[in-house]
Amino acid sequence: MNGEQERTVAYALEGIKVLDFAWVGVGPITTKYLADNGAEVIRVESAAKLDVLRLGPPWKDGQPGINRSQFYASYNTSKKGITLNLGKPKARELVRRLVPWADIVVESFTPKAMRGWELDYEHLREIKPDLIMLSTCLQGQTGPNALYPGFGQLMAALSGFYHISGYEDGSVCPPYGAYTDFIAPRFSAAALLAALDYRRRTGKGQYIDMAQYEAALSNLAPALIDYFATGRVLGPKGNASERYAPHGAYRCEDEEGNEQWIALAVANDAEWRAMLEVLGAKAPDDRFATHLGRLENRQALDAFVSRSVRGWRVMDLVAKLQAAGVASYRVQNCVDLHQDENLQAFDFWHWLEHKEMGPSPYEGLQHRLSRTPGELRSAAPILGQHNEEVLGGMLGLSAAEIEQLQKENVVF
Repeated sequence: MNGEQERTVAYALEGIKVLDFAWVGVGPITTKYLADNGAEVIRVESAAKLDVLRLGPPWKDGQPGINRSQFYASYNTSKKGITLNLGKPKARELVRRLVPWADIVVESFTPKAMRGWELDYEHLREIKPDLIMLSTCLQGQTGPNALYPGFGQLMAALSGFYHISGYEDGSVCPPYGAYTDFIAPRFSAAALLAALDYRRRTGKGQYIDMAQYEAALSNLAPALIDYFATGRVLGPKGNASERYAPHGAYRCEDEEGNEQWIALAVANDAEWRAMLEVLGAKAPDDRFATHLGRLENRQALDAFVSRSVRGWRVMDLVAKLQAAGVASYRVQNCVDLHQDENLQAFDFWHWLEHKEMGPSPYEGLQHRLSRTPGELRSAAPILGQHNEEVLGGMLGLSAAEIEQLQKENVVF
């Protein structure tokens, strides 16, 4: 830097400013990645139409409340929060005054919302030409179904995950939760970083249309390629694998009245022999003599493994199988995860002081940068927590002006 010593940067995205209109899962998770790595994120919400996660459990002490949901809180660390009723022209004018401050704008409404408010990319870049804007909704900004609303559970069905989940008896057994909500943010965050790098090199902003549909299909690539190549349509197979046998979860000895299960994946004959030696078991017949034979006789194989592990304490068996080179882990529940020694060694769990909930647990970062480690810098904001700081401090509104806007239901 022209011979001057480079200033130490605490966070990788320090200095980046984000105006966040997203709600529910994909958008807030995306901006959380940025916020926890140093970006200044202002979350814009409405009390007229609450983010549905504010209404979802778990709640602090089991008491429902719009500021008591840890579901919402987990996706919104390190952010500031303001409340604006974007249906009001004065609220939209306040947004336009905030846009010059922002490097990035993120929204996750159906396409008609931001266009109807004239807060879409074409209008906002007139205010700030080098703006980067990300729109992420279920089926993107164009196409015959672009205006269809919905949530990640529906997208998991539309993109094929419901069809391949479950067992071969024909019943539909969806993956847990809004499955695609945990795929799309990875692509959204990467696209935003690429756009920031492009702007750094060229001075030009750009618009990112992130269709959650397209992002989700990337996790079905093997099945899609197989269909193109062979015409086969992948269906539900339970825990069966085309490469590993045995492969699945098997019940061990119960402990303190609780079921204990072990997950196994055996890749070849050497691992099979190692597993049998640990179990002190002998294969009942020649069907299991080869890897191909085990793949072709999965049902009988699963029954044999189930009988063989049933009398073992799960952690004793995991230790012995791992030592023998067999991939195996205990099936853990949420209590187990909070007591997991490896996560404790990572210092994964964090307690942050929430304005209404008090000390609350949060999951840690997914990665560790050696030079610029991220940090959960603050708990999620309560509704409108930073109205005075942003509207008064940044936009220069007086207390009387903010009070009048509250009376007009522009600010909540």
